[in-house]
Amino acid sequence: MHLLLTDRLTCPRCGPGFGLILLANELVKRVVEEGVLGCPNCRDSFPIQGGFGDLRAPPRRALEPGLVGAPRAGDAAEAERIAALIGVARGPGTIALVGGPAAHCLAIAGLTEDLQIVGVDPDLSAWPEDPSWSRIASRPGLPFFSRTLRGVALDGRLGRQWVDEAARVVAPMSRVLVTNAPAQTAGWLEEAGLRVMAAEAQTVVGARG
Repeated sequence: MHLLLTDRLTCPRCGPGFGLILLANELVKRVVEEGVLGCPNCRDSFPIQGGFGDLRAPPRRALEPGLVGAPRAGDAAEAERIAALIGVARGPGTIALVGGPAAHCLAIAGLTEDLQIVGVDPDLSAWPEDPSWSRIASRPGLPFFSRTLRGVALDGRLGRQWVDEAARVVAPMSRVLVTNAPAQTAGWLEEAGLRVMAAEAQTVVGARG
């Protein structure tokens, strides 16, 4: 997990109004390999092990299966499509890829400049550490301050709660891309305050004005 990402994380137990404090036990070239993220409000702590952050609210049992699957090389064409639909080529800022799109974090990191790329999916705990992007699991939502991310690509199979979370965390003039989108997705994004830019073939893009 990149050191700069820790400043954007919030307590999954207390909600987006409560930031976390990092205690890094092992830090290599601004990447936290081992450490703990603690909440000064509820006093809960969230481990970082092997560079992977477990930001799930209690109860925290074994990681449940995600949507990414086993480590593999990302599809270059799909990574380019996701990056183009998110519409951010350079930073500073943070982009979150949630569920299936997280498989393309490494490729998208190579297509962008000065952006923090974070993949959100339990399966990423088994993926190798790479300094160009960060890996976390989260529950019940996205552990980021509201209106702070430059873009979110989300797997629509996660359901409306996660679509609402993506809309919450995306900054003004930024986009939410939903892949595997259910038919109701465009309406969900509009109800969350986003303007629908495109909706076709299970892909929906919404933007915050």
